[in-house]
Amino acid sequence: MDLDAVVDELYSVAPGDFTAARDERARAASAEGDRELSEQIRRLRRPTLAAWASNLLVREQPDEVKRLVQLGEALRRAHQDLDGEQLRELSARQHQVTSALARQAGRLTAQAGQRISDDMRQEVQDTLHAVLADPEAAEQWAKGRLTKPLSAPAGFPALFRQPTPPSADRRTEPAGEVADLEAARTRRREQEERLERARQQAADAEQDLHDREAELTTAEEQLGRAEDEQRQAEQRVTELSRQLQDAEHEQQRVREAARKARAHTRDADRAAREARRRAEEAAAHARELAEQTRHRA
Repeated sequence: MDLDAVVDELYSVAPGDFTAARDERARAASAEGDRELSEQIRRLRRPTLAAWASNLLVREQPDEVKRLVQLGEALRRAHQDLDGEQLRELSARQHQVTSALARQAGRLTAQAGQRISDDMRQEVQDTLHAVLADPEAAEQWAKGRLTKPLSAPAGFPALFRQPTPPSADRRTEPAGEVADLEAARTRRREQEERLERARQQAADAEQDLHDREAELTTAEEQLGRAEDEQRQAEQRVTELSRQLQDAEHEQQRVREAARKARAHTRDADRAAREARRRAEEAAAHARELAEQTRHRA
């Protein structure tokens, strides 16, 4: 089992199916004896719907990925060269491209059985803007393994952002409406900042959950090995106890046989001494008779 292949597979499935698929692959790696791979798989983070939509776009529209990356290179180059005309042309083009790609991502998720909201589609478009602004973001996005939407880096040039109404239009607005608009924009920015913080907290909490799940898996595997060792030790103790019991029975049998042999030896010794005494008495009596016979003769 290869980690890259598993990662590509997991980040192609819908977020709702991600955790079950990830845990299944982790268990399979563990069953194959590769605990390190199992832990690496369990640490993978579930993507948000917007991140998954961005990943789908990468997988299903590789030509568009290449064109967007090239557009980002051209935009950054024009900005460095301070080419105003080209910047205006490319800026207008990038808004068209990112908007079209965000809509395409929405269609792809719908075809996969999971519709995304307008807010999520905007997150996809924000990710595409980040891709245009930052080559590292472009490289990360092109892998199709995002877990959360990307944001444009600090200092993101204004020309890459959505165009704002011309200043002439703003000057025609009544002062009260301008103030209300600015207040609404401020509230929106604050809401977006709170939303981003909440998303980050949720992502951190999810990562912490994954870490704890990985620790639990490791602990369960260690417990399983310890229980196996305990069962083996208990079986060995049982076998040794049986062997000890057999040895004690054999020892008792041998002791009893030795006791009987000693008793038999003692009886045999007494019988031998008695036989020797009788033999000696018979021999003495025979000598005595012989002597008497000799004198009579």
